[in-house]
Amino acid sequence: MFSFRITKKDKNTKARLGLLLTPHGKINTPNLSIVATKGSIRGLSFEKAHKLGADVFMINTFHFFHNERYKIVKKFGGLHKFLNIKYPIMTDSGGFQVFSLGFGMEHNVGKVADIFPQEIKNKQNINIKGKNLVKIYDDGVEFSSPYSGNKLFLSPENSIKIQKILQADIIFAFDECTSPLATYEYTKLAMQRTHKWAIKCLDAFGKTKKQVMFGIIQGGEYEDLRKISSQFINSLPFFGFGIGGSLGKSKNDIKKVLNWTLPLLDSNKPRHLLGIGEIDDIFNAIELGIDLFDCVIPTRWARHNTAFSYQGRINLKSSKYKSDKKPIDITCQCEVCKNYSRAYLHHLLKEKEMYGIMLLVEHNIFWILNLFKKIRLSIKNNQFLMLKKKMLAIYT
Repeated sequence: MFSFRITKKDKNTKARLGLLLTPHGKINTPNLSIVATKGSIRGLSFEKAHKLGADVFMINTFHFFHNERYKIVKKFGGLHKFLNIKYPIMTDSGGFQVFSLGFGMEHNVGKVADIFPQEIKNKQNINIKGKNLVKIYDDGVEFSSPYSGNKLFLSPENSIKIQKILQADIIFAFDECTSPLATYEYTKLAMQRTHKWAIKCLDAFGKTKKQVMFGIIQGGEYEDLRKISSQFINSLPFFGFGIGGSLGKSKNDIKKVLNWTLPLLDSNKPRHLLGIGEIDDIFNAIELGIDLFDCVIPTRWARHNTAFSYQGRINLKSSKYKSDKKPIDITCQCEVCKNYSRAYLHHLLKEKEMYGIMLLVEHNIFWILNLFKKIRLSIKNNQFLMLKKKMLAIYT
């Protein structure tokens, strides 16, 4: 029911085309998993996103754990029935929240210290004061819920139990995602803990034909730790790999981490770079052999009035678009660009109309998925570096 095979390798790089088969459909790689954190895409239906080209969706386990809503999902028979969709789904393990609600808040950083703002900001009905809300133990993690303040405990076994109840096609092992400001000593301890949890996750997962699991590689920005983690996770019977944790203090560090990691992994298994989605990072990672990504950028940018285009980022709330009759991107074939002007979108955003954000979400998701189609075509035709050069000239 599940399989992954490489169908083409670029002659000039390590970029590759792949086909990942799941019980709910195929995923052409390289590809982007559209994030639907709480079981919905911000401003767009799953059906619409699928029509725009989405092959797979990422849902956040923590957000079905902290409120025990996974118990409701269980009564429906899994996320596919609860959400009423028939497309491939991934669930993360809750490991990212170990970071984002922990040292991410304490250090006020993202996975890459100098390119991401604080991942969690003050939001309505969320009590966040910038303090560390987690306590990490050898057998799991205690959270102080940012929503209710209640104490929650998530272990590797519970994470897998919940993900089995959610019944996503692809699930991830529970890990400790470390801060880019963590010391070598702490990063090593977190990596060792992640390795112990990986074994516990496999034991809890057991044997099933309904789901597959990716193991997560840690080690932060440290070469020896990344290599140790890669070799250890590669030795375990995971279906694929997630490259997780801190990816350093700059974009160049991402490439270093991948160069240390990927050569030590089974090349016949899929590789997923967790939480990364800037255009230049996507191209750099694919060039080194990454197959899958997930990132909130398409919807987050839309909520901040920003659209992708082949002229770079466009902030439609800017006054210079007040009377602009052109579409967001004259080369884009999405319905938004076919039917609406920059001026109309500017008007909606200035008036704080929800429809403006919805249109930007639709455009951004179409645009980024269309870019992945171009990437796959460029690999097929051995023109990946040509496309990369063109896109990095725009997005760096």
